[in-house]
Amino acid sequence: MTPPPLEILDLTVIYRDRPVLWDVDLTIPEGQLCAIVGPNGAGKSTLIKAALGMVPKASGRVRFFGQPLEQVRRRIGYVPQRTSVDWDFPTHVLDVVMMGLYGRLGWFRRPGKKEREAAMEALEQVALSDLAYRQISELSGGQQQRVFLARALVQDADLYFMDEPFAGVDAVSEEAILRVLEGLRARGKTAVIVHHDLQTVREYFAHLTLLNVQVIASGPTESTFTPRNLERTYGKQPLPGLDGQAEPERVWNS
Repeated sequence: MTPPPLEILDLTVIYRDRPVLWDVDLTIPEGQLCAIVGPNGAGKSTLIKAALGMVPKASGRVRFFGQPLEQVRRRIGYVPQRTSVDWDFPTHVLDVVMMGLYGRLGWFRRPGKKEREAAMEALEQVALSDLAYRQISELSGGQQQRVFLARALVQDADLYFMDEPFAGVDAVSEEAILRVLEGLRARGKTAVIVHHDLQTVREYFAHLTLLNVQVIASGPTESTFTPRNLERTYGKQPLPGLDGQAEPERVWNS
C-alpha cells in the first residue's frame, strides 16, 4: 500500500507544563482537501507547526509519504497565517513568490527566466499577475493571502499545509483561493487546511478532523460533521460560524 501523505502517531506538545496537543493520532488521505477545525486554543496551528518541526514535540512520530520530514521536505508546501507575517518588509509581490523556489535553487543561486516565468504562472493562478511589481505592503489582506498561496504553489508540492487561508479575506479572494484548492485536488495534490467557518466545511472539504487538544473525530466530512461530534469538540455553546457568534477564548493560542 502507498503510504499516506501525512501520518501522526502519539503526538504530544507541552507548553509551560500544559498540554497544547495530547496523544494525537491522525492519518490524512491522499488527493483530498482536508480541514482541521476546532475552537480557539484547540491546537490547530500547533498541530501543523509540530508536524513541520517548527515547534518542539514532547513525544510522537510524524511521517510524510512514509518518510521523515528531512527526506521529503521539497514535496511539502506551507502557507502561514497572514497575521504572523511582517508585511512592511520592502519587497515586490513577484520576489515573495520566488522565495518559494529557494528550496530548489539554494540561497546562493539567483532565480533566472525560468523561475520568473514559474512565479508569474503561480500569480496568474491566484489572479494577481497584474500586481507582480507592487510592494507587498500595498496589497489588501486578501491579496496578501493569495501572494503567500502563490509562493506555495510555485514549489509544485504534493502536500500543502495552510493555516487559516480564508480568515479575514474578501469574497473575491475567497473565491480565488477556493479555485486554487480545487485545482490542486484535481491534480491529485493533498491540502491540510486549518479552517474556522463551520458554515463552509461541508461545501469546501471532503475530509474533516475535529480537534480540541485531542483528536475528537476524523474522517469523511459527511460522517464526521455531526451534531454529536461538534458538541464533543466545542461543548454545549453557540457554534462559531453557524450562528454568527465568535469563538470563546481559551488558555492557549491555536
